[in-house]
Amino acid sequence: MTLQQSALPTTMAAARPASRRDKSRLYQEIGMLAPAVILLTIFLIVPFLLSFWTAMTNQPLVPRPTPVRFIGFNNFLRILRDDLFWTSLWNVSRFTLWILPIQCGLAFATALLLHQKLPFRNFFRGLFFLPAITSMVVVCVIWGTLFQYPTGPLNQVIGFLSGGSIQPVDWLGDPDWAMFSIVLLSAWQAYGFQMIVYLAGLQGIPDELYDAARIDGANAFQRFWHVTMPGLRPTHVFVLVITTIQAFKLYTQVAILTQGGPKSSTETVVHYMVRSGFEEQKLGHASAVSVILFLIVLVIALLQRQLLRRYDV
Repeated sequence: MTLQQSALPTTMAAARPASRRDKSRLYQEIGMLAPAVILLTIFLIVPFLLSFWTAMTNQPLVPRPTPVRFIGFNNFLRILRDDLFWTSLWNVSRFTLWILPIQCGLAFATALLLHQKLPFRNFFRGLFFLPAITSMVVVCVIWGTLFQYPTGPLNQVIGFLSGGSIQPVDWLGDPDWAMFSIVLLSAWQAYGFQMIVYLAGLQGIPDELYDAARIDGANAFQRFWHVTMPGLRPTHVFVLVITTIQAFKLYTQVAILTQGGPKSSTETVVHYMVRSGFEEQKLGHASAVSVILFLIVLVIALLQRQLLRRYDV
């Protein structure tokens, strides 16, 4: 009994420091999470809630004598009945389906090339990454010059290579070519980012795996298919999802080069939203479009989580 009474204060004394350490660790974790939570609240949660509330009203861009009224889901129903919205959603989906293989494939091929032991390798890495840090406005001006019809540099090159048998293409004025032209310049501008991600993924594959494959007699293609591709599986998923999300936010190229034309062939969801909010001054309508776009991106993000879990990333 005496031993038990003497051991109890010792146990309680040892428990108090442990409790203080747990509280200190808890406060430290809260302090580390607080900046991220505050920023997410300010720049994501609060704007989304305000947009959702505005989408439920007839709020104009400029205040008018007419009072702002609560109209429920009328803005959402009006959007879903608008053919132009579905056209813009189809266009941005088409843009996404086109740019995924072009941009990601170009980035992957360039990363494979620059991962080799080439002279001036770091110089070329910086050179190929340069478009990614160039302003999209500057890129649009450059490609707008290349796309000029009928005497632009691109048409002249095609005419020279074909001996004049191929007529000049109205890259930005023809509904059949306008979106493809946007895809080309977008892929050229943004593939540098995916290239860097692929390079990081390639450098993360241990050299021992390639050495073991060589000892087993694997040729270059077999090492690529059985070592490189499985090693890059998480990178492929990450690049695919990030590129898809970025594609759904297509706006700057369209606003500068085509303004949604010709014949709405390059109209996108974001351009449709901006035009509703600022040109037509329907702030409530534009807010409803932003909420729908947010939900679309949210679904893509959830699919990303499922893919990451499936591949155990």
